[in-house]
Amino acid sequence: MPTILIVEDEAKMRRLLELNLGEDGFSTLSAEDVETALKLLRQETVDLILTDLKLPGMGGLEFLQSVKESNPAIPVVVMTAYGSVETAVEAMKRGASDYVLKPFSLSEMRLVVRKELDVQQLRLENRSLREALGKRYQHPNVVAQSVKMQEVLATVERVAPTNSTVLLGGESGVGKDLIARAIHEKSRRPSGPFIKINSTAIPENLLESELFGYEKGAFTGATASKPGKFELADKGTIFLDEIGDVPPATQVKLLRVLQEREFERLGGTRVIKVDVRLIAATNRDLRAALEEGTFREDLYYRLNVVPIDIAPLRERRDDIPDLTKLFIKRFAADSGREITGITPEAMRLLVDYYWPGNVRELQNVMERACALAKGPLLEAADIHLDSARTKSTAAADNFLPPGMSMEQWEDEMIREALRRANNNKSQAARLLGLSRNALRYRLSKIGISDEGEKE
Repeated sequence: MPTILIVEDEAKMRRLLELNLGEDGFSTLSAEDVETALKLLRQETVDLILTDLKLPGMGGLEFLQSVKESNPAIPVVVMTAYGSVETAVEAMKRGASDYVLKPFSLSEMRLVVRKELDVQQLRLENRSLREALGKRYQHPNVVAQSVKMQEVLATVERVAPTNSTVLLGGESGVGKDLIARAIHEKSRRPSGPFIKINSTAIPENLLESELFGYEKGAFTGATASKPGKFELADKGTIFLDEIGDVPPATQVKLLRVLQEREFERLGGTRVIKVDVRLIAATNRDLRAALEEGTFREDLYYRLNVVPIDIAPLRERRDDIPDLTKLFIKRFAADSGREITGITPEAMRLLVDYYWPGNVRELQNVMERACALAKGPLLEAADIHLDSARTKSTAAADNFLPPGMSMEQWEDEMIREALRRANNNKSQAARLLGLSRNALRYRLSKIGISDEGEKE
């Protein structure tokens, strides 16, 4: 039975939370100030802390910092007034797991508490993840021979049965949609709908109506009411790809759906309740978007409950042989060709290539090879890779990574320095041994904005 520590100076609210969480089967401890709470933490084992940010004496932020210094693993949910969202976001930066705005419904509070306890359980299980990798995880259509993909599938196994929001990261073409579907199929709602939306494929002015629907007469041409994707995904999963490109106005509505599980259609006033699990994906660095002010901090922290990063294909080359066999089987059947395998020389070409387009590029290469192959075995001559990339490294005698020119390698090093420096341009320049102006010039060449730097 999980134990929850409630830190709230208002006696009625404290008692209400005790009764409500007790009815849900939780054991509760309560404190009216930070001093009492710290004393209880020294005496009792606590699984989750629920604290107000405005407390007598030591404030909620100082209490949060003290807890994280002594026990960083314990989840902390903060309560704050509606007008203090900035303070709540600051609490998330300091290590809070989630926040709830006052006034809140007791059902909302129970939902947040259950979610955080689920996530905490996931974290505890993931401590033994590497030891558990002796077990091979499998899922249809997902090739996972490499250690990195085994780690991804192991996380999928743990997070799928919960209702936690998942944020998938990784370059374009790594297979984020397949991992999202695997989470849905292993969840407690596999019989429900799985609806995929690509934010970049829908014009910005139509995205809100596509997600949340519209009422008749909401705009010119709206001759009848239409439900949105969130309504259609009720009791199922919605996969929102390229979340980083969602416009600010739509981000506000997404935040409300994640917090309250409700919304109104465009042009409507009726509140619609939904039971939807959201899986989001991005190939952008959302932390950079936070700095640029194009992505909301509160939405980021709501989405980033369970992050899963999918490595590019060049970092999991152990998967290339099995992916190749999978594509040969698929495309040989589609083309009606009798293709039974691939020669070692052709496979070596595939394994050594850099794969800037990841699994999607490998799929396209294999489809072309199967369509044009002259015999039952795919040979090196049947494999057509990006000629510009392969020629650029031929003279280098493998001095550079296969498939990369010097310019491309330099661009990759700049991006890696930015990742390691958490997008701080000055720190990235120091890592690269460049002046700030030299880095600014190189950023402009590869199309990365240098505005909004926080020194």
